[in-house]
Amino acid sequence: MSDYRHFQMQLCNTTVGGSAPLFVIAGPCVIESASHALAVAEHLAAVAERLGLLLIFKSSFDKANRSSGKSFRGPGLEEGLRILERVRLETGLPVLTDVHEREQVVPVAEVVDVLQTPAFLARQTDFIEAVAASGKPVNIKKAQFMAPGDMAQVVSKARDAATRAKVEPDAFMVCERGVSFGYNTLVSDMRSLAIMASTGCPVVFDATHSVQQPGGLGDRSGGQSEFVPLLARAAVAAGVAGLFMETHPDPANALSDGPNALPLDQFEPLVRQLQRIDQLVKDGGQ
Repeated sequence: MSDYRHFQMQLCNTTVGGSAPLFVIAGPCVIESASHALAVAEHLAAVAERLGLLLIFKSSFDKANRSSGKSFRGPGLEEGLRILERVRLETGLPVLTDVHEREQVVPVAEVVDVLQTPAFLARQTDFIEAVAASGKPVNIKKAQFMAPGDMAQVVSKARDAATRAKVEPDAFMVCERGVSFGYNTLVSDMRSLAIMASTGCPVVFDATHSVQQPGGLGDRSGGQSEFVPLLARAAVAAGVAGLFMETHPDPANALSDGPNALPLDQFEPLVRQLQRIDQLVKDGGQ
């Protein structure tokens, strides 16, 4: 990514993007229970302290885009926000969660540090504008059906909405999570990371959803988590600002996206390796 050094922003009181060190967004796909979320968050907080890493805890209070109507969606808005607030207070980690509807933006923004837009909603103008006007940093996911260059228009909508709302217009990250390739398959084109950098936003790579196989198991999605480290290393070598990785202590029994989640016991050794790659790339090989 030849021009990655130009795009920085403030995220959770830390400068990210450009030549700043890699940050990581991590956690279980969905909030399964308060005790589960806190246990994972405490593990991640300890890793972050050992590694000197900006780590933002991620988990969803509602998975509104499950393959089957019978799939577990999460505890819902009110209980989910209570759990995320506990995570924030008890571990000291900043927290991120998805919003799926305009009406959720204000109550969610009152609790979390960072908002995230689901990939499927990248083209929903009113939704993007509402999230952008919240005043919170936003991780905007590129839809699986969009070309990386299309994100320029999404970011333009977000910046215009932030300007009208008189909030920070440069508080947006753009996130790659693969593109649809035939049926039930996603592929990651590393060129897209450089193309998306042309938005002037820090680029985040979603290493776990990029190995997802949407709807691949019929009533739920499959995945190839064995390729998460490979794609993560490639993206960090390309100079991304941040990495998104869902992680779970027991992926085989996760209530959402287990097949593409990184096992929690593999998280720290992988991030240590990624930090070394990141330093090499951003130091210019010095």
